[in-house]
Amino acid sequence: MKWLLALLLPSVVFSADPSIRGFPPETLPMEHKWEEKVRALPDAARIGRYLQRMSAKPHLAGTPASKAVAEYILGLMQEWGLDARIEPFEALLPTPKTRVLEMVAPKPFRARLQEPVMAEDKDSSNAGQVPSYNAYSGDGDVTAPVVYVNYGVPADYETLSKIGIDVKGKIVLARYGGSWRGVKPKVAYEHGAVACLIYSDPRDDGFFAGDVYPKGAFRPSDGVQRGSVMDMAIYPGDPLSPGWASEKGSKRLALSEAKTLMKIPVMPISYADAQPFLANLEGPVAPEAWRGALPITYHLGPGPAKAHFKLELDNSTHPLYDVIVRIPGTDFPDQWILAGNHHDAWVHGASDPASGAAPLLETARALSELLKDGWKPKRTIVIALWDGEEFGLVGSTEWVEKHSDELKQKLVAYINSDSNGKGHLGVGGSHTLEGFMQEVARDVADPVTGKSLLEQVLADAAKTAAAGPASFRITALGSGSDYTSFLQHLGIASLNVGFGGDDAFGGIYHSDYDTYYWYTHFSDTNFAYGRALSEVTGTALLRFADAPLLPFEFTRFTATVNRYVDEVAALEKQPNHPDLSPVRAELEKLKDSSAAYEAAYSRALPHLAAAPAAKLAGLNEILFRSERAMTLNAGLPGRDWFKHRIYAPGTYTGYGVKTLPGIREALEANRPDEAASQAADVVKVIQNLNSEVQQAASLLGAL
Repeated sequence: MKWLLALLLPSVVFSADPSIRGFPPETLPMEHKWEEKVRALPDAARIGRYLQRMSAKPHLAGTPASKAVAEYILGLMQEWGLDARIEPFEALLPTPKTRVLEMVAPKPFRARLQEPVMAEDKDSSNAGQVPSYNAYSGDGDVTAPVVYVNYGVPADYETLSKIGIDVKGKIVLARYGGSWRGVKPKVAYEHGAVACLIYSDPRDDGFFAGDVYPKGAFRPSDGVQRGSVMDMAIYPGDPLSPGWASEKGSKRLALSEAKTLMKIPVMPISYADAQPFLANLEGPVAPEAWRGALPITYHLGPGPAKAHFKLELDNSTHPLYDVIVRIPGTDFPDQWILAGNHHDAWVHGASDPASGAAPLLETARALSELLKDGWKPKRTIVIALWDGEEFGLVGSTEWVEKHSDELKQKLVAYINSDSNGKGHLGVGGSHTLEGFMQEVARDVADPVTGKSLLEQVLADAAKTAAAGPASFRITALGSGSDYTSFLQHLGIASLNVGFGGDDAFGGIYHSDYDTYYWYTHFSDTNFAYGRALSEVTGTALLRFADAPLLPFEFTRFTATVNRYVDEVAALEKQPNHPDLSPVRAELEKLKDSSAAYEAAYSRALPHLAAAPAAKLAGLNEILFRSERAMTLNAGLPGRDWFKHRIYAPGTYTGYGVKTLPGIREALEANRPDEAASQAADVVKVIQNLNSEVQQAASLLGAL
């Protein structure tokens, strides 16, 4: 069994060239020694035990059960001899008081709004199952005809308009998919709807895709996807404290002042509860692409199905418990590396988030063992287990807002993980770290094939490459996990890492069936990929912490942004397209500066070991603050919390990234003056970055 061999043997260096960016040749043997240990130490069985313990009970943020999970994590860290503490916050964390959904015409039907117990899965019967609801919904008591709106994205309403269907005064029924869930009620409200229902169609994650739970991995008829509908494209975190930390006694906005709360009631339902409404719609037959897998003809309405929907939330403030661990650095203690995941869940959360949190715990244990063996990181390592992520990245955002000044000065990079499955390595993040992650992937083994992760990634890329050799590329980050505040608010280089693609996580996403039983039957059943994630994280942390020269690189970044400019230039919606030649001209200068930096790096590498610590500290500070150069204090139009001019979540995509977001969204919305202004801002940030790269090259040359 290949996977067992990979679990028992330490990972090896797969490249014929064992060089590691930022490490001079004489430091490599010691670095390889520590890396081999940090990759050999993670234990799959331990990861399984952490996951089982964290997912044993429902532990929604703000509840005593979530605090208990935080205390469990704290206890482990302290047992391993690490400096750990809980840092508390408070935030608006709504829970439902009243949920009623019924069809009042043409025939009576009352929605169940309950996920039934599965006899095979004992955890599905646990007390404390979280009701199916969408956090940050508006309250309401409405009765109105129903209209089916497909995925409920702006393009779907354009289609309805062409057909002659108006949703004003109606209850819209949208299916999950096509965009982040919070976009659906937002767009519904903008078109005059009085309420929004979101259901999971079996075509997307139910029986059309495969056998349903518990026989298979996919969503059963009564399964429901909970989730936040906070308008995170404006700002994440506590809706009542935008830009400042929400702590006990701190100031808070009134509910009426919060910009990220939905204006209409919205609730998720199962496809069993949705089918009677869909079956009793008339009007035009839905376009073919809109038709799901239920055994009905999909009509659009409106009516004759008429729904009564009543929803009331308890909009109370509740506590959050972030677990923070610090391993002090020796040479550069004021340069920090941070790795994080979250510990809160909508219900049990075996896959989301324990599958990623458990490997991070095992990484922390591995680092504690290295410390006992005499290893001391040159830079400070921080490990965080966030609370409140599921509500809208609340625990991480409040922590970032509290410590923003210090983080801007000290934080080198943030490494995020979230859910972890089986399959292929996925990496998103800052493209100044693309080469860094390629080397990490080169040096960690795939637990099934025994090949390097890099070989696996390149083999996968080769299958879809249009022409030429496949290359290692990381994706741009939008939102949806705890990297958002670090990257897009503070301008801290960030990575999001995990495995997936070979399981059916969407089938139980945010449901009561995201349990240890589901995970050990249908996902990373032996925790081999959890172990691999721990190896990736441990390797990355050691390299960031111990490299004499930080591994930032700018040639790939420049090439990537040039591709983004080409994409924006190809947009045809806007006849008065802004002049992008100044952006291209600055990128050409950055290309030259990046090449000069690489030449200086090659010349300086043999001399780095003898370089004075003070000079290296100053040079490294320029390097890690290069991501800050891509931000502007003014922020993006209409959402000034988002400062980054290269990456941002889309206003109407939610999680989905918009690259060069200011220009792209202005063009898509036919705002030519704004597009031109945003293009000028991109020129400005590229100039700022170019200045940093030139300064770094000059200092490196002086070594």
